[in-house]
Amino acid sequence: MFTSIFREGNHPDDYSRLTYKKLLEEVCKFANVLKSKGIKKGDRVAVYMPMILEGVVTLLACARIGAVHSLVFAGFSSDSFSERIMDCQARVLVTADGVWRGEKHLALKSICDQAMDKCAKNGHNVEHCIVVSHLGRVTSPTGVQQNQSNKIPMREGRDCWWQDLIAEASSSCYPEWMQAEDPLFMLYTSGSTGKPKGVLHTTGGYMIYAATTFKYVFDYKPSDVYWCTADIGWITGHTYIVYGPLANAATSVLFEGIPFYPDNDRFWSVVQKYKVTQFYTAPTAIRALMKFQDDFVLRHNLSSLRVLGSVGEPINPEAWLWYYKLVGKERCSIVDTFWQTETGGHVLTPLPGATPMKPGSAAFPFFGVQPVLLDESGREIEGEGEGYLVFKRPWPGIMRTLFNNHDRYETTYFSKFPGYYCTGDGARRDGDGYLWVTGRVDDMLNVSGHLMSTAEVESVLTEHNAIAEAAVVAKPHPVKGECLYCFVTTIDHAVFDEKLLTELKKLVRERIGPFAQPDVIQNAPALPKTRSGKIMRRILRKIAVNDRNVGDVSTLADSTVVEQLFATRPANA
Repeated sequence: MFTSIFREGNHPDDYSRLTYKKLLEEVCKFANVLKSKGIKKGDRVAVYMPMILEGVVTLLACARIGAVHSLVFAGFSSDSFSERIMDCQARVLVTADGVWRGEKHLALKSICDQAMDKCAKNGHNVEHCIVVSHLGRVTSPTGVQQNQSNKIPMREGRDCWWQDLIAEASSSCYPEWMQAEDPLFMLYTSGSTGKPKGVLHTTGGYMIYAATTFKYVFDYKPSDVYWCTADIGWITGHTYIVYGPLANAATSVLFEGIPFYPDNDRFWSVVQKYKVTQFYTAPTAIRALMKFQDDFVLRHNLSSLRVLGSVGEPINPEAWLWYYKLVGKERCSIVDTFWQTETGGHVLTPLPGATPMKPGSAAFPFFGVQPVLLDESGREIEGEGEGYLVFKRPWPGIMRTLFNNHDRYETTYFSKFPGYYCTGDGARRDGDGYLWVTGRVDDMLNVSGHLMSTAEVESVLTEHNAIAEAAVVAKPHPVKGECLYCFVTTIDHAVFDEKLLTELKKLVRERIGPFAQPDVIQNAPALPKTRSGKIMRRILRKIAVNDRNVGDVSTLADSTVVEQLFATRPANA
């Protein structure tokens, strides 16, 4: 079989395959299109694309001519997107007319038009907008194809259709020679304060780190079929959908849909369809799928699976065990990977077949990575203990700077503990030397002098068979300093009542201690999450104190969740 990318569309009837030979031709064609628009080495190209093959082609075309791609997840608001376009001074924007996510239609070109208008009002004009005509070639949730290209407003002289430009382009494009430290791409990550940070990765170090971590962490073999469910708009998509798999000539799956459309077994049907051997997804997706009957998993043949991966946040042991036992049938290695946009690739991870697994532990550092735990005063913690997770020396894939703001780079990552890269996360080391990431340090709780992580409490809450997901934040308390405010999502048909509240509080008391008993437990039908599945705890902290000044919610998958949670705050909160 030729090495390929299998494209699985939003609707199960939409699927295709792109061989590496055809991919090279398409990349060369689009690279020539970009050159025809005046793009040269070092120029920035803004990308706002769904999970379609043209998204991968765009990134590789930029890399081929030395342009720096700045891909923004196609779910950000026009305000957020325009801010990123202006910061990187992109001359060209590449997008699609629209996309279906499940049964929801997203008008991507319309969002881009609004973003470009905002840029123009602030003195930056995007010279060219290249639009993929996507909606007319896919099956909508109603089961019919809908050609909407004639309804998409196109500004003469600026906007043009991808398909028209590609048709006239040459399939031969000699690659630009790059130095190892030349920029490859930038990816914006939200800052806790101020504007988003343009994390800049370079060509040589990032590429080799992406290739090496992919090969060893997923134990990839030439006959395997790999699938990462992330979006290419995030670093996971950059490293473990585009660059890492391609650098290993991997056959992989590119998935445009969502786990719950057209039914709650979509993930497992795709695994069976392509005989997936490595499956990489987020704990939030695993927890969401745990809510449904086991039959959604059991009705499919998942015997091809060999390695199961977890990414995005610490995975609680209950989700880990469900993943291991039901999906992996207790024969698959689970790689619980810890890394960040800034690290470029995995920095803490088990290795399949080589690392004895512990549910919920990121285990040990990847080759060459040197993690250290520090206390508040910056002293290294030896042996068992808990503290700030930092790294003592660099690795090839580490970010090099923040675009046009190196001072902020030094301040954000190196000023708190000089001589160390500070992840912003806490971790503990057990007696066997295994590392357990406890979450962001600003998600630590200090209750009556007892320091604990939100992840620890969340893990205990989800042990209860009625709880599908939990999120915990600190709330100011006049006596304790801080108390626990817990948001819990119940499984289908579970009743949220006083009996459940009593059982949950008792469970936390027994598993952690009386000091950890939650003061407030709120029923949360849903949690505020980004489209990548991360829970936005800063919003939950606002809800806990009934502060409606929640800030920017444009990155949420469903912003209506915020008002629902305010409306259902307990009377005693």
